[in-house]
Amino acid sequence: MAEGLNRVILIGNLGADPELRYTQSGQGLLRLRLATTESYANRAGERQQRTEWHSVTVWGKRAEALNNILSKGRTICVEGRIQYRQWEDKEGNKRYSTDINAQNIVLVGGRRDGGGGDFSDRSFEGGGAPPGGGGPSGGGGSDFPPDDFGDDDIPF
Repeated sequence: MAEGLNRVILIGNLGADPELRYTQSGQGLLRLRLATTESYANRAGERQQRTEWHSVTVWGKRAEALNNILSKGRTICVEGRIQYRQWEDKEGNKRYSTDINAQNIVLVGGRRDGGGGDFSDRSFEGGGAPPGGGGPSGGGGSDFPPDDFGDDDIPF
């Protein structure tokens, strides 16, 4: 299979609080249940919605950091790799599962339950800074440089 063919980007809402576990070697493993919803018009022109559920796995320090801020209802963007598994259950039946191994999680907007969006639009990629870690300067403020243009420079 070609390298880029099993990559996916999903935006959805967490259907349950995350579950943090640890491997025998002590590495963090965070399990997320992500719901994505598609809106479409059926043949009669009526608006319909279809919800798909995805299992997402986050590993390491990123899993531990995200466990502290994610909760049911939170909207996130997941970039990752699709991983297919096949096994036999106790009765000898073939079983299949599809999992998203997350390489990047972006917090999108506030939570659906009306809670604050303290960490909204923050990215947790690779060794990204955990919540409250601030930007490159180490401060708790914005990660964006100040703008150096005035209102007269805006074309609208």
